[in-house]
Amino acid sequence: MSNNHFHGSIPQLCPNGSNVRMIDLSHNQFQGRLPQMLANCTMLEVLNLGNNRFNDVFPSWLGTLPNLRLLVLRSNSLQGVIRKHSNPGFSSLHVFDISNNSFKGELPSEFFKNLKAMRFKDAANSSYLVANFSFVVKAVPWRDEFAYSITITNKGRVMLYEKIQEAFVVIDVSNNRFEGSIPESFGILQGLHVLNLSNNILTGKIPSSFGSITNLESLDLSNNNLSGHIPTQLGQLTFLAVFKVSYNHLIGPIPQMNQLITFDVSSYEGNLGLCGIPLPKKCESSVPPSGFQDEQDSNSALELYWMTIVPGYVSGLVIGVVIGQIFATKKHDWFVETFGQAKLKGRRVKRGRRRR
Repeated sequence: MSNNHFHGSIPQLCPNGSNVRMIDLSHNQFQGRLPQMLANCTMLEVLNLGNNRFNDVFPSWLGTLPNLRLLVLRSNSLQGVIRKHSNPGFSSLHVFDISNNSFKGELPSEFFKNLKAMRFKDAANSSYLVANFSFVVKAVPWRDEFAYSITITNKGRVMLYEKIQEAFVVIDVSNNRFEGSIPESFGILQGLHVLNLSNNILTGKIPSSFGSITNLESLDLSNNNLSGHIPTQLGQLTFLAVFKVSYNHLIGPIPQMNQLITFDVSSYEGNLGLCGIPLPKKCESSVPPSGFQDEQDSNSALELYWMTIVPGYVSGLVIGVVIGQIFATKKHDWFVETFGQAKLKGRRVKRGRRRR
C-alpha cells in the first residue's frame, strides 16, 4: 500500500494474530500514534512505516516480534528517548532506520548490544529476503515468491533496494537530536555494512572499536560535535567506500593509511584542528631536530640530577646541623663539668700550699 495518498489512522491489522510477514505503508499520509495492535502480527518480518506523519514515541513494544528483520520508521514526527528496557527485543533486526525524526537523549548502549543478528558476518550468504506463498486457481496450485524492498540512505544517496540480501545490515539514526557519546557497543556489530549517525548533537571521541567492524562500507559521522583524533584503527576498514566526519571538532593528523587516504576534502572539511592530506592544511612536525633533542635530553638529565641530589644534600645538611648541635651541647656540658672541677681542685691545692 506504499506510495499512495492514504491518510488518517491505520485500520486494524492482525487483531487475532495472522501469517502476515510484510507490511509496507510507506510514503503515505497516515498520522496519529503507531497502532500497538501491530504487536499481534507475530509472523511479521518487515515493517515499513516510513515517510508518513506519525506522531508518537519509539515503539519498544515491537521488540516482542521474534522474526522482525527490517524496521523502517524514517521521516515521521516521532520523538522522545529510546529507553533501556529489561527485555529490549529486536534481536533479529538486520535493518534499523529511524532517521529524520525528533528522537533525543543518548544512544542506548544496551539497545544496540541486543541486536544479535547484526553481530555476525554473513558475507557468503547472497540469498535475498523473500516471502514464499501459494494459491490455487481453478484447482491448479501455484507457488511464487515476493521479494522485500526498502528505500534507505546509503553512500550519501537515497536508494531503492528492490531486493535485499539476507546479509545486508544497516543502522541509520541520522537527522535526530541524539546527544552524548557514541556507545562502544557498536564495535560488536561486526555484520554492519552501513552506519549513519550524522546530523545529531553527539559529543566525545570516535570509538576505536569501529575498527573491528570490518564489513563496514559506509560510515557517516558528519555534522555532530565530536572531538579528539581520528582513530588509526579505522584504517582496518578495507571495504570502506564512504567515510564522512566533516563539520565536527576533530583535531590532529588524518591517518595516512589504507582507505582513509582515498577520500576527498569533503569527507574531512569543517574540522579546524584537522591537518594532512587531502586537506590543504599541513601538519607541523612533532619531532624536533636531533641536536635539539640531544640538548633537551641533556637538560632533562641535568634537571633529574639536581632534583635527585639537592633534596638529599639539604636533608643531610639539616640532619648534620641538628646532630652537631646536640653533640656540641652535650660535649660542652661534659667539658665544663670535667675541666671545671679539675680547675677548681687545682686552685684549692695552691691555696693550701700558700697557707703552709
